[in-house]
Amino acid sequence: MTPGHARADTPSTEVASTDQRAVDITVLLPAWNEEAAVGPVIREVRAVMAARPESYEILLVDDASTDGTAAAAEALGARVVRRALQGGSGASRKTGVREARGALIVMMDTDGSYDAADIPKLLAMFPRWDQVNGDRASEKGTLKALRVPAKWFIRRIAILLAGRHIPDLNTGLKAFKREPMLRYLWVVPDGFSCVTSMTLAFMTNGQAVTWVPVNYRPRIGVSKFRPFRDGARYLATVVRMVTYFRPLRVFGPLGLLLIAGSVAKGVHDLMVVEKGLQESTIVLSVGGLLVLLLGLLADLIVAQKKLQ
Repeated sequence: MTPGHARADTPSTEVASTDQRAVDITVLLPAWNEEAAVGPVIREVRAVMAARPESYEILLVDDASTDGTAAAAEALGARVVRRALQGGSGASRKTGVREARGALIVMMDTDGSYDAADIPKLLAMFPRWDQVNGDRASEKGTLKALRVPAKWFIRRIAILLAGRHIPDLNTGLKAFKREPMLRYLWVVPDGFSCVTSMTLAFMTNGQAVTWVPVNYRPRIGVSKFRPFRDGARYLATVVRMVTYFRPLRVFGPLGLLLIAGSVAKGVHDLMVVEKGLQESTIVLSVGGLLVLLLGLLADLIVAQKKLQ
């Protein structure tokens, strides 16, 4: 990385580079109506990054806030990109990745729940890893009784489909190389499940992904997470992402399950009912074969795309 330095008391020289597009690290802060939290978060980030040798920028993407979020960030020297229309957490993150000037991007929520002091832990894992995620010690969000079991269940499904252990699926603190992330933005949704998509896109495409333990604090202000609707979207995102990049992980088990069911039902037809194979048994077995063939075809298409 290019040596540089950003002084905490001179925001105008935050990017220590003659080329304003060539910084080492972008700290990306997506925000919507976070006026109360944005000041403490930016100060924490700057205190941490100012002590490092790399050049950096703090980029806040304002998702059409109706409060003073953008003005507060600009007053503290952050570069602000304003979205004209509110698009959601994922839309802000995608805008930020496209607008980022750093080869590495550190992305964190702007609600004060993550500790900027953990950023060096993530950066220490590069260049060996392509994406490094914060593994939160505990759940601090509202409606904990609903969030914890729902997230555990979705994470277990993701582990089963992705074929790898995932300590924290939807962490909002992550660092990644910008170039590969640009290739996967097309699959990242605009809502809360965006961070899940970013993780699974890297994992299912052979990118090196790891986790490091980080602190997690109660957020500043009111949570915007809606457990039932957003939980359903998380689950749909997991299945969709694995289907995009590893379709046999979805269609294979489903097809085998249908075939196993048809075999069990066939045995029941012949040994218990004793009237020969039922039409439903044949339909079940044919359905299983079709699902398997569909999975194989999808897997061939994905493999061909990766070669292009």
